[in-house]
Amino acid sequence: MFKTKTLKTIAHYIVVMTTTTIQISKSLLEELKSRKSYSKESYEDIIWDLLEDTMELSEETLADIKIAEKEIAEGKVYTHEEVKKELGL
Repeated sequence: MFKTKTLKTIAHYIVVMTTTTIQISKSLLEELKSRKSYSKESYEDIIWDLLEDTMELSEETLADIKIAEKEIAEGKVYTHEEVKKELGL
């Protein structure tokens, strides 16, 4: 009547993280602390957020940039004033 299922425990899904210690100045520590979005945010999360800006762009983003550059070259642009007027601002 009932089918038995094999259940996996949460232990199968735990990712092992390596822990290391780095030396930083007090001023850098204060800067990292000031970038926390919430009190329990890890320094790893903060560092990843900072590194994200230097990582390579995706193929989709690069393609979008090329399209935008082509549109700019073709004069398919709007000034700030034109956009504000269109939006009634």
